[in-house]
Amino acid sequence: MRKRVRSGGRESAPAATAVIREHSAMSTMLRFLFAAALLGAAAFALPATADSGSLEVQRGDGSHAAVASLDTKVDLAINGLVAEVRVTQRFRNDGEAWQQGEYLLPLPEGAAVHALTLRIGQRLIVGEVREKEAARSEFAAAVASGRKASLVEAHSANLFRTVIANVAPGESVEIEIGYWQQVDFRDGEFSLVFPLTYTPRYAPAQTDALPEPVSEPASEPVSESKAAVVETTTAITPAAGARIGSPTIVIAATLDAGLPLARVESATHALAIRQNGQHYAIALADTVVAADRDFVLRWTPQPSATPTAALLRERSGDEQFALLMLLPPTQPAGAMPRELVLVIDTSGSMEGSSITQARAALDLALQHLTPVDRFNVIQFNSRTTALFDHAVPAAAKDVALAREWVAGLHADGGTEMLPALNLALRDAAPTGYLRQIVFVTDGAVEQADALYTAIESQLGASRLFPVGIGSAPNAQFLRKAAELGRGSSVVIRDLNAVGESMQQLFAKLDRPALRDLHLDLPVNAEVYPQRLPDLYHGEPLLLIARLAPNAVVGRGRIEGQLAGAPWSQALSLDLQGQAQGLGRLWAQRKIEALDDALRRGGDETALRSELVAVALRHHLVSRHTSLVAVDRTPQRPADAPLQTVAVDNEAPAGSVAFAQTATSSRLWLALGLLALLVAFLLREREGTLR
Repeated sequence: MRKRVRSGGRESAPAATAVIREHSAMSTMLRFLFAAALLGAAAFALPATADSGSLEVQRGDGSHAAVASLDTKVDLAINGLVAEVRVTQRFRNDGEAWQQGEYLLPLPEGAAVHALTLRIGQRLIVGEVREKEAARSEFAAAVASGRKASLVEAHSANLFRTVIANVAPGESVEIEIGYWQQVDFRDGEFSLVFPLTYTPRYAPAQTDALPEPVSEPASEPVSESKAAVVETTTAITPAAGARIGSPTIVIAATLDAGLPLARVESATHALAIRQNGQHYAIALADTVVAADRDFVLRWTPQPSATPTAALLRERSGDEQFALLMLLPPTQPAGAMPRELVLVIDTSGSMEGSSITQARAALDLALQHLTPVDRFNVIQFNSRTTALFDHAVPAAAKDVALAREWVAGLHADGGTEMLPALNLALRDAAPTGYLRQIVFVTDGAVEQADALYTAIESQLGASRLFPVGIGSAPNAQFLRKAAELGRGSSVVIRDLNAVGESMQQLFAKLDRPALRDLHLDLPVNAEVYPQRLPDLYHGEPLLLIARLAPNAVVGRGRIEGQLAGAPWSQALSLDLQGQAQGLGRLWAQRKIEALDDALRRGGDETALRSELVAVALRHHLVSRHTSLVAVDRTPQRPADAPLQTVAVDNEAPAGSVAFAQTATSSRLWLALGLLALLVAFLLREREGTLR
């Protein structure tokens, strides 16, 4: 076994001195010009308070004047397995010109966005769902005629573009967005996530070619793949014009879990909790926080109250909807030889604490291997590199080599995920081995459709386990990749959580999954997900269905395979509780299924028509429908210009601003000062060398 080492030789001292003398005058001048340019950019691009949620400009006399500000309040009402959420954004125009504010609002994956209210003083304007182009046309006409208007449309994945136009100088306008969200339950605890920011998404190169195979022996490390290296900028580009720093956030929640709880907590934010019986009023201990990480709320039932099944129903007009949760029995861990393929994202968006967490996660996975296992390690950024040509036996020397290789990885470049995914899915497992792919990433990709198609077409008998990294990972991608890859996902938000999160993953990898599930109901029902997932340790089956208006379900049965043997369980589907929002959550899952059918090349006209009809019927935002609210009274004079103000999202906690779309003024200032310092030190060094 030979380890590949790329040497970085040093020039001798006389040669280095000669080079320095030869370029002394020109290099010194260029360094100072570069530093001056950076400082100029810092002074011009953003005000010093750009990270505070307000925008200031500098007057000619050196004083500063506020132009605009944005505050956000989140109210969560959690009842059992469903949450209703209201996000209120208050935009204030502190400048002297009429303004239009724009903001990318991250929402939880699977959120059913249905409501938009525009509050102007004492007046309320309620938004309506329109087809996307019709909503844009209505918004544009309102803006041109001087009327206040707001638009909410799906931007990509779980990002929603929010625009408010024709805000008068000195005026405040509130936008309230409402959505329904399903509560998660796994590993014995409930949780709800509200994303406060997002990791900027990378637009991958359009290539689906596999890396070319190499001719080296299987036991030798592999050179970088032949995949095209394309330097592509982030696809989500902030709008031109003035900019506001990221908004500050206030969060309040009410929790009625429906069962006695052992604890309520958050690993991401300090909480202030008031309890009255089984009712909890929850707020942030710090009242107002920066929007630089996901807000995660968890609540754990008392051991005697841990649910094994639940059924909720909602009647809406002439339709009936049901949400079913079933927790299957836990199986003991068994000796299952596996071929474990570990894939790590080393792109620029992983810089900072994320790459540290990712390396630690992979190191634990490598230590978890047994001598009967096989493994390989793949890293990707703008290029894809595998440690071995194919998976090798988990011999102690090869595992040690892999741990050393992983420890030396650093984050840089783009997120070219598709070549790495193709390489990981390329091989089939040897007979008698379970093939598992652990994919460690922040999921910061803009267009994931090609990735989903690759998973579906190449998965075979492999199973994909995404591991989300960082304080604001792309939850939509992680959940969808796990669903299509018939695996499970975990999220590591902090370096201190690596051990616990990886142990949860190992518990799933080490135990047999409940596979090939089939649900038999005594009535006709449209159930989502349409293809039931494999279930792993600690995971329930969560289904949402539309039933006939007067259906009396009674009992059903679920069947599948567990550890290679038939398994079945009777289901008691008697009404256990009522819930609101199930109709819209069902419609959101149906819309997602129609989007998947479009991605797979289905009849675009028919599928799009059905998707729009579902979205309009249930008043939901989708790829093809948007919410628009328009005031009927013109206010902005026809000759008054309209200034666009884009609101920056906060950089995720622990990340490095180089990975962001827009570099903050503080970073530009730091870069400028650093450049001046480096130029000064190098100039002094040149003088010494002379």
